[in-house]
Amino acid sequence: MKFKIIISIFCLSLLVLPSSCRRNGNTLKDGYYTAIEEAFDSNGWKEFVTIRVSDGKIDLVEYDAFNESGFLRSWDSDFIRSMKSTTALYPNVYTRYYSMQFLEAQGIEGVDAISGASKSYRIFMALGKAVLEQALAGENKNAVVGIAHDED
Repeated sequence: MKFKIIISIFCLSLLVLPSSCRRNGNTLKDGYYTAIEEAFDSNGWKEFVTIRVSDGKIDLVEYDAFNESGFLRSWDSDFIRSMKSTTALYPNVYTRYYSMQFLEAQGIEGVDAISGASKSYRIFMALGKAVLEQALAGENKNAVVGIAHDED
């Protein structure tokens, strides 16, 4: 009798668990996961996506880039000023936008591209896919993703 109750509770919990936290019947494993570009781009940046999974749900998404010294692009005020002078779209805008959509959708399926940031969208999607695969497997080692840069 106890066994049937335990099985019933387990099956019920699977029905209650948000489907966005499950991928093909698998649940995201709690922990921190990072996917990173294999090489620096022609501007000297390497992009990465880090997520934190708690209770099977993504509750933090960080999308940014760093240079060879480890400095984050989102903190590079000279870079931001130069981009703002030519366009209203700069890294702090699109990285936060993509991160927020990823968090809300609990994956890459609901992330829409921003006009003017399509290259970063393509990179984000590749990194997002890799980081989700890590979270499904519970693999905490950084995933290194080779991404072709067409005419940076």
